[in-house]
Amino acid sequence: MEAAAIGSQSPLSFPSSLCKAKVASGLPICNVKINGNRRLEVVCHGMLATRKFMQRKKKEEVFKDAADEAEQKNWRRMMREIEETGSAVSILKTQRSGKEPLPRDVILGTLVRFKQLKKWNIVSEILEWLRTQHWWDFTQMDFLMLVTAYGKLGDFSRAERVLKYMNKKGYQPSVISQTGLMEAYGRGKQYRKAEAVFRRMQTSGPEPSPVTYQIILKSLVEGDKYKEAEAIFEDLLNEKRASFKPDQKMFHMMIYMYKKSGDYAQARKLFAQMSERGIPLSTVTFNSLMSFETDYKEVSSIYDQMQRAGLKPDVVSYSLLIKAYGKARREEEALAVFEEMLDAGVRPTRKSYNILLDAFAISGLVDEANTVFRAMRRHRVEPDLCSYTTMVLAYVNASDMNGAEKFFRRIKEDGLKPNVVVYGTLMKGYSKLNNVEKVMRVYERMRIQGVEPNQTIYTTIMDVHGRNSDFGNAVIWFKEMEARGYPPDQKAKNILLSLAKTPEEQEEANELVGNGAIQLEVKPYSEEVDDADEHEITQTDSGNHRLLDDTPARNHVNGRISAGNYAFDEDGDEDDDDDDDYEEEDGEEFNFVSFKDKRELNFAS
Repeated sequence: MEAAAIGSQSPLSFPSSLCKAKVASGLPICNVKINGNRRLEVVCHGMLATRKFMQRKKKEEVFKDAADEAEQKNWRRMMREIEETGSAVSILKTQRSGKEPLPRDVILGTLVRFKQLKKWNIVSEILEWLRTQHWWDFTQMDFLMLVTAYGKLGDFSRAERVLKYMNKKGYQPSVISQTGLMEAYGRGKQYRKAEAVFRRMQTSGPEPSPVTYQIILKSLVEGDKYKEAEAIFEDLLNEKRASFKPDQKMFHMMIYMYKKSGDYAQARKLFAQMSERGIPLSTVTFNSLMSFETDYKEVSSIYDQMQRAGLKPDVVSYSLLIKAYGKARREEEALAVFEEMLDAGVRPTRKSYNILLDAFAISGLVDEANTVFRAMRRHRVEPDLCSYTTMVLAYVNASDMNGAEKFFRRIKEDGLKPNVVVYGTLMKGYSKLNNVEKVMRVYERMRIQGVEPNQTIYTTIMDVHGRNSDFGNAVIWFKEMEARGYPPDQKAKNILLSLAKTPEEQEEANELVGNGAIQLEVKPYSEEVDDADEHEITQTDSGNHRLLDDTPARNHVNGRISAGNYAFDEDGDEDDDDDDDYEEEDGEEFNFVSFKDKRELNFAS
């Protein structure tokens, strides 16, 4: 009877257009309970069931004949060996029989594949080797691909060297070679030189292409050269003689720039201009808007607007919405969105799972977090250190330090090395329990393992001494923080000032925090000073909480690509999403949209 009553109104329902969709996939809710605070808790052991599209299907391969089968399998084996060793030339040399040259289609297929995988170091290695081989005719196209590879790697010294050699050989500067050099400067953080190449192209030629504009905007935005990027964009926007106008990718980059600089009003204004100028909106456009909204209602509204525009949400869209609900402590809605993503046939990434984990961890819902963690492995997504850290946080927020310690031990048992974020999470848990001894024990364990503390660690130690009204030790750790080169944050200063009771202590505290003889009015120390920093520990390590994984296709070498010749393509790869694009500026913000130049100077089969 209870199950029937629950089935009539799902506890996962919420005020969004998603409530009209099938969000529970018809899965039974095994347990629904109300705790002492009358809060509805959903413990659904049947949630996150594996969908059909997630099941491994063995593809049936078709070969022309036995010789073709042997050739393709040998090529794949060679690619795996190159991937494992990280070097291509030594493996390619073993493929030669005597003094016979390697087949052209093998060389080109290998270059194409590693270009698709964004392994530009391997691409450049192969091309440099081919320059020394008498049996390979190294043409202008090879030189252009080499410059492009060095551009992607940010190796401007080698790019300059190749261009100098091309000039010596009589090759005229082209838009591809100059754009490659410009990108090399940009990725090498030589932003003035990158802009100088761009300006030279404008005045002396070759005329910049849309791809050139995309890359210069990207370089300047990444270098925080906002005024320069804005000037270039505005010039192109208002230039009547230009053969092209800013395209969708350029608008996306500028929206990202305004988001990065915190000018959300200008970003929204630019979004409105896209429609006015007839620039097609895409899922990426709406994702970029969702990424800088903090209110889950606003994120949900943009999500609904995207669907009304006839666009399908991708893994980024779902992850942004899940994150918004998680931050608002609306874990039921976060789970519902995740289930909707699975029903839509969108494959979650590791970071999508980590976001859902975090939604449950914030509220200390250990059972639900464990269910998500197990589902990751069931869906063949290997948890990373961020996943384990978030599980430790779930136990910490549930005040279950025994469970937190057990999961901490699992990190080492599963072959991972705890970092400062994991240790900090444990210390945070003991600090909330006012257990000074346990906090210091975790700190000692961390130092024995060679892990360096950061500002958050010192603030946590001050925090626990503050909870125990220990002004003397708080002063010692405040000074230690400064001695280690970490400027004390506002929380550390507030802790110190709140602990000072006598006039002497107040004078010392004011001197340490830089207030001189001016006495700040602070509240007596309480747990309130901890509220604003509740999730600081899990956001300290920029390597732990990036939102989205790269697409699974990046991690596999699928099939063989045979090519007779190659050419450059202005459209480029639509899946270009290098790891170094748009890393988060700080621990709280995530950059969800990769606005890569998308050009990639393709080899065409």
